[in-house]
Amino acid sequence: MRLHGLPVAFALTGAKAVEREVLLDLLATEQDLVRSRPGQVLLADMNYYGRQFEHELAATGLRLLRPARRGEPPRAGSALFKPLRQVIESVNQTFKAQLDLEHHHGRTKCGVTVRILQRILALTSVIWHNDHTGQPVKRSLTAYDH
Repeated sequence: MRLHGLPVAFALTGAKAVEREVLLDLLATEQDLVRSRPGQVLLADMNYYGRQFEHELAATGLRLLRPARRGEPPRAGSALFKPLRQVIESVNQTFKAQLDLEHHHGRTKCGVTVRILQRILALTSVIWHNDHTGQPVKRSLTAYDH
């Protein structure tokens, strides 16, 4: 996701999937995400930890910012988390409230997947359109809510 909330990649997984492994798989699949934009910073929650994991991220050229876990010394960039986390929560709220992501009514894996993809495509389209037409609020769906 970019700073104003534009999704650039995603993965649908089961609830028990290990987030770190999913991210590494996503980056291995979509190598151009990092290669075409060197020096990117990845903001993550404290579940994205581990010496080996951080080494693998660094090898791809990503810099990881995450809150310190209990017992760890403070990490660089901790002052950025609160405002940037607000952007992430705002995007999640858009999916839940305006796009009814939690009430998709899918009855099969395929149906759930299609309905989730519809919501991601809708939000991505709105953000792209609002950005390219110079709208002051990028994630606003109000103008398209007929």
